[in-house]
Parts: sequence; structure tokens; C-alpha cells
Amino acid sequence: MGFKTLTIKENVYKKLLLMKKENESFSDLFERLSNTNLKLLRKLRGCNTYENKEEMLKDIYEKRKEKRYR
Repeated sequence: MGFKTLTIKENVYKKLLLMKKENESFSDLFERLSNTNLKLLRKLRGCNTYENKEEMLKDIYEKRKEKRYR
């Protein structure tokens, strides 16, 4: 089984944190949500737009390097 890194806005993270049950991982939460809301998730896929995608990705990669190589 592989792993993926997701980048989400902090306000979305906070909402997901409220939805997450105690002792439930985010993977378990996404699994639970995808089983019950698959149509909604498909509808939401790709709906985000970015004003400066390249700059955002550059920032993400720099922050990942900082955390991995401390």
C-alpha cells in the first residue's frame, strides 16, 4: 500500500479535524467519507482554482524540505 501527501487549506483541515472521530486516522476518515459521499466527492473534484499555482507548489516543496531535513 502506498502513501500520498495532500495539501489542503487550513480552514478545511480544521473542518475535517472536527469530523474525525477520536482514534480515527485521516485515512480512515477519508475512507468513511468516500464510502458515504462518493457522488459529492466526485462533484467537488477539480473545483479548486489557484491564482499562482507555481508559486504555491514552490512554497509547499520548500516547507516539505525544511520538515524532512531538520
